[in-house]
Amino acid sequence: MAFLQLTAILVEDYDDAIAFFTQALGFELVEDSPARTNDGRPKRWVVVRPPGAETGILLARADGEPQSAAIGDQHAGRVGFFLRVDDFDACYQRMKAAGVEFLAEPRSEPYGRVVVFRDVAGNRWDLLGPAASS
Repeated sequence: MAFLQLTAILVEDYDDAIAFFTQALGFELVEDSPARTNDGRPKRWVVVRPPGAETGILLARADGEPQSAAIGDQHAGRVGFFLRVDDFDACYQRMKAAGVEFLAEPRSEPYGRVVVFRDVAGNRWDLLGPAASS
C-alpha cells in the first residue's frame, strides 16, 4: 500500500506557521522535533495535519534566497492546497473570526461550496464543503 504521507510548505517562521495551522485552521501539531540540514545546521521537523487525517504538512522554514523567494508562491499564484470540511459554514466563520484572509465570498459550484483563502505564508487554498441544500 502507498499513500501520500507529507507535502511541504515553505514558511518564514516555524512558530507563526504552527499557530496559524493549529489555531486558525484547527490542525493538530503532530511533531516538532530538532533536526539538521544536509550540511549540519540546526532546523526543526514540524508536521501538522487535520484531525484524523493521515497526510500531513511539513512546515519547512525557507533556507536561502531561492526558497525564501518561493514563500507564498509555491504554485505560481494558483490554488495549490484544498481543505475539505463537512460543515463549510461553521468552518468558514471560525476561520474568519481567527483572522484568515479570504480572497472572495463563498460560492456554490457543482462540486460543492468553495472559497479561496491564504495561509500564513501567502499560499492560496480552497476551503471546500458539500453542495448547499436546495
